[in-house]
Amino acid sequence: MRNKRLNESNSSSQNKDKSKGMTKKKAKNFYGTLIRLLTYLKPRKIRLIIVGLLAILSTVFSIVSPKIMGNVTTKIYEGFMMKIRGVADAQIDFNYVFNVLGLLALLYFISFAFSYIMQYMMADIAQKTVYDMRRDVSQKLERLPLSYYDTHKHGEILSRITNDMDNISTTLQQSITQLITAVITLFGVLVIMLTISPMMTLIASITLPISIILTPIITKRSQKYFKNQQKKLGELNSHVEEMYTGHKVVKIFRYEKQSVEKFDAINKELYEVGWKAQFMSGLIMPLMNFVNKFGYVIVSVGGGLFVTKRAITIGEVQALIQYSRQLSQPILQTASIANIIQSTIASAERVFEVLDELEEISDPSPSKTIEKPRGDIVFNHVTFGYKEDAVLINDMSIHIESGQTVAIVGPTGAGKTTLMNLLMRFYDVNKGSITVDGVNIKDFKRGDLRSMFGMVLQDTWLFKGSIRDNIAYGSSNATDEEVFEAAQGAFADHFIRTLPDGYDTIINEEADNISQGQKQLITIARAILANPAILILDEATSSIDTRTELYIQKAMANLMKGRTSFVIAHRLSTIKDADVILVMNDGNIIEQGNHETLMTKNSFYSSLYNSQFVGNTIQKEVV
Repeated sequence: MRNKRLNESNSSSQNKDKSKGMTKKKAKNFYGTLIRLLTYLKPRKIRLIIVGLLAILSTVFSIVSPKIMGNVTTKIYEGFMMKIRGVADAQIDFNYVFNVLGLLALLYFISFAFSYIMQYMMADIAQKTVYDMRRDVSQKLERLPLSYYDTHKHGEILSRITNDMDNISTTLQQSITQLITAVITLFGVLVIMLTISPMMTLIASITLPISIILTPIITKRSQKYFKNQQKKLGELNSHVEEMYTGHKVVKIFRYEKQSVEKFDAINKELYEVGWKAQFMSGLIMPLMNFVNKFGYVIVSVGGGLFVTKRAITIGEVQALIQYSRQLSQPILQTASIANIIQSTIASAERVFEVLDELEEISDPSPSKTIEKPRGDIVFNHVTFGYKEDAVLINDMSIHIESGQTVAIVGPTGAGKTTLMNLLMRFYDVNKGSITVDGVNIKDFKRGDLRSMFGMVLQDTWLFKGSIRDNIAYGSSNATDEEVFEAAQGAFADHFIRTLPDGYDTIINEEADNISQGQKQLITIARAILANPAILILDEATSSIDTRTELYIQKAMANLMKGRTSFVIAHRLSTIKDADVILVMNDGNIIEQGNHETLMTKNSFYSSLYNSQFVGNTIQKEVV
């Protein structure tokens, strides 16, 4: 439900500001997507022209061979017939035959050489083109708002930038040269056939219109199946990624059976749509084979009749038969890669959908900066909702003075984290404004705004690398001494030094070779090292044992001195010393003050506090 709200909210709010953002233009059809994909080849058009010339040369040397071979056949046939007729000194001119065979060998070698160079250049073109696409997607993902990631499964996004991109890469490298060669072969063969016998060329070309009509009909029908195939593949990847990353939870709650059943259901859908896609595109080859074999018979029979009438030689008939097969080869070749092309276009459309997503509203130009931020923050009549007709925060006005420690408490879904997301511009307010030191946060570049903040979240994130590098994340110039001091401030130094490799201990990809509490300590050390002007602690000590929590509270107290700090907590024991406590419910601040003041009111906050420490029943409104 939340994802749906986020999606609708993002769409409505972004549409208002599309003059500042990026217009969304989705690829609607096969040819539109194909043309857009080809625009990525435009920067390499010179090299593509060279590849085309090499393809022409390679094909020309290849297609003249049957005509030359036909001359050899005619020469042998004439010599043989003269011997049968008893012509004096009649013999087969083997010198001519061997000379022609040597010429053919040379032609074949030259054709191979040009083809090799063409493939080498095309591989380079394809890889650089896909490199550009991957770069564009990577940069696009950096510019997308948080709502995009909230409303799309991670496995689906990964599928688009891995599976779909690899599919495009393979096709560009292999299929483009095949298509170029096919077109040149088609026209080249027709020209040479016309030089041999225009009438036989006309007979051989009877099947071409049938092939040309059948191919697009089948292609159009199968394209929708290929698009659904890539979509189902993304869903399958998303499910596998979720089940793998949460495999412990799956096992604890005995969800293996349901997980396998869901996998089987998606896999079955993928099989069905994949089968339809392959079946429809697979119809092309047998139909083309049937049509072309029919044309082959016509050429053979017609050529025989022309030989009996001495209209053409037997060698020319042989050449025409070979050319008739070569004439069908480009169409067969195109048909054989039609399913690959369709799958690639489906993949390209999915990639372009990412590239066409509405971006965050552009940073202001010129933007404002604060050299030494104090952390004076004002929410001025702020209204926000993930949907316009479902307001979450309504007309909120609060003033947090520089250096204050502000605790935000309330039941789940009250809007605590949303408030911080608005402050850091992960989402933009619908109405009102938020200022830092008197400057509207919309007047900052997002990077400059977020550089003022340090965050420690309940969900820890560590990357594969050493503990030293994880602590220094975002502080690339930090010295070892500064890293050690930050770890000591977070009470992480002791446990780190007890590890076999100390600060050089490598955290694995799942970060499960250290405990959850130790991971939290490392993220706190990271925030200490960053030395931000404003701190946001979102359930930062939720995974820490009670004893360690006391040390952390002392470290945080020292860290928060002179800094504006926001502490989001469900464990109210951690925020008793806060300067201001904001009590939220249903997106509104219903109480505010320090701990003693709120407790004396004997209202919502005191009920929350007593429910944790005295054992009183939570009041009805909390539920």
